[in-house]
Amino acid sequence: QAQLVESGGGLVQAGGSLRLSCAASGRTFSRNPMAWFRQAPGKERESVAAISGSGGITYYADSVKGRFTISRDNARNTVDLQMNSLKPEDTAVYYCAADSRIYSTTNYPPPLVQRAYNYWGQGTQVTVSS
Repeated sequence: QAQLVESGGGLVQAGGSLRLSCAASGRTFSRNPMAWFRQAPGKERESVAAISGSGGITYYADSVKGRFTISRDNARNTVDLQMNSLKPEDTAVYYCAADSRIYSTTNYPPPLVQRAYNYWGQGTQVTVSS
């Protein structure tokens, strides 16, 4: 059975950096869009970044644009999220997600809505102190 496992979360001071990693097992997602979402206490889960199967198309929420970078290594079946210049408002549980639908091309723009993703990790906590 396919699984997504996140790692790399933790506690960091404002202005610091963290790198989250998501490792897939049980099947390959090398041709599929993948994404990072986050959910802060008392708030709905929101999209943070998404990447096409090829890695050539990326999307970022306005709140993280210029600070976060999503990347993938299809040979290793992983997707990472480099987070720089972290702010207290970035505090949340971060989730990795994969869209296992079959697309005609790996350059299909990655979906931005949660319902498009049918595989989810268990989440990793990121806490940014002020």
